[in-house]
Amino acid sequence: MNGVRGSLHSICISPERGQLKKEVLEAQVIENKGIENDGHAGDWGRQVTCLNYASVQRVNQEKGMNIGPGQFAENLLIEGIDLVKVGVGGKLKIGADVILQVSQIGKEDHPSVVTRTLGVTLLPYEGLFCRAVNGGLIKKGDLVEVI
Repeated sequence: MNGVRGSLHSICISPERGQLKKEVLEAQVIENKGIENDGHAGDWGRQVTCLNYASVQRVNQEKGMNIGPGQFAENLLIEGIDLVKVGVGGKLKIGADVILQVSQIGKEDHPSVVTRTLGVTLLPYEGLFCRAVNGGLIKKGDLVEVI
């Protein structure tokens, strides 16, 4: 997987956990904390959540929906990389400086705001949960590379 490249489709944040996220054009990632002004930032293993943009497109097509960035409560939508294959311990470099390390894939599924709002969810099954190993500024459209 090393060297596989994709791009950052979107960056989304929300001030508190348990909310749908809103898209922003750029964000500051803080080392060992996560994305500035996002409710998931903190000293734990799920600082930043990533989803494959192809998965969102698939759900939209299968369910006849029009789900946009942040509506699955993800921080980052990434195009062109099969994220689940990155694996726990794998790393993603985003833009010039940011490095995320995968701490877990998927999580417990519970009746979240996403499930209640959309009737479908992705993070519990294929979401990447990451720690921010190196911080910096990320922008929509940045190169994402498996390192």
